[in-house]
Amino acid sequence: MIEKEKNTKKQIPLRVSESLYVELERWANDEFRSVNGQIEYLLTECVKRRRRVDRDGERETH
Repeated sequence: MIEKEKNTKKQIPLRVSESLYVELERWANDEFRSVNGQIEYLLTECVKRRRRVDRDGERETH
């Protein structure tokens, strides 16, 4: 992969409820992140976890 492609970020519209936003904002503040940074962090962690589960063959089938 070209280095420039690794650092390119996509913008996506995201709508969340006000109560979820408030919770994300509190959590982000606790971890010294912006709300956007917190959402990106959480999504990155979820993808990493999914990759580990897929790799280890532990993923449930629905």
